[in-house]
Amino acid sequence: MDAGEYLETAVRDVLTAAEPGVDDQAGYAALLLAVSGALDEADRLAGHWSARTERPVTALAPDPVRARAWAMLFEARGGWPEWAEGLTPLDLDAEERAHTASLRRPVSDLDGVLPPGPLAEVVKHVAPARPDRVRAALADGDLTLWASLAGHRPDVATLAATRALAPALVAGADPLGLRDWAPACAGALVAALHERYPPSLRTWPELVAEIMRLRGSAEAALLRGRTTLPPPASEAAIRSAELRLGVSLPEDHREFLRTCDGLPADVVFPRLLGTAELRAENGVVILAEPAVLLLSASHVVEVDPVLGTTVHPSFRAALVRHATLLAQAG
Repeated sequence: MDAGEYLETAVRDVLTAAEPGVDDQAGYAALLLAVSGALDEADRLAGHWSARTERPVTALAPDPVRARAWAMLFEARGGWPEWAEGLTPLDLDAEERAHTASLRRPVSDLDGVLPPGPLAEVVKHVAPARPDRVRAALADGDLTLWASLAGHRPDVATLAATRALAPALVAGADPLGLRDWAPACAGALVAALHERYPPSLRTWPELVAEIMRLRGSAEAALLRGRTTLPPPASEAAIRSAELRLGVSLPEDHREFLRTCDGLPADVVFPRLLGTAELRAENGVVILAEPAVLLLSASHVVEVDPVLGTTVHPSFRAALVRHATLLAQAG
């Protein structure tokens, strides 16, 4: 498949298609990432889709084959990710029998020409029937042949639903050779979801909660050494900091401190200092450790060794930008 062409179409659909089209693209892309061995990226995309759209997760598996595909992948990986908890558990032995029969079923030249119904059933019996080479390759466990026959939009659901192949896919067999492309695919689609369904960030608690959600789950945060959010600062603590600094903090920074007295660091963002740690040097208030976020003349200056210096109109604008970058990069 042409990965670049596919991603361009998928992003466009996520941004502009009707809701079922968004769900179809997100569900297909998540499965495409999963069969490429990019399980973290698949989970990230599906989780963002769920959080942004708030639709039932069954919309990512609207037909029996997609539902079967996810179930086989979950079995092979040894558990269900958090985003998939709303999917219905399946009898995998029964699903395997049904899927094997489907892979071996001969196809008629008229399959798909007529709409389902009695006429289609009658006519297909008089048309030549033959094995479907793509499905036969899966039935024989030949991933190389399947990939060569898969076409511009591979049927990854039928691939993943093949129980005997699911362990190899989870282990990184990557039949389509897309593993290195997977992070860019997930990032582009997550950013498109973020743009189409922007989170409500009207209040500071909403903004801080969104930042922490984008950074990852609480369990993952602990594994990476992060701590829980500090409690809100009291008005007395904020006023004491202002007296010590000799400046009045902007109101949006005061509102942040009332929400949480500082913020743990992330790999792409420094630790934001609480009231007791804020300090001033030559009239500039240092807001972060390391000192790459500064308050100067009511503007927040961000100093990045790679991206250069950015002047944000407010402290809130700096954190909204952080949330946007997290959504794009993940």
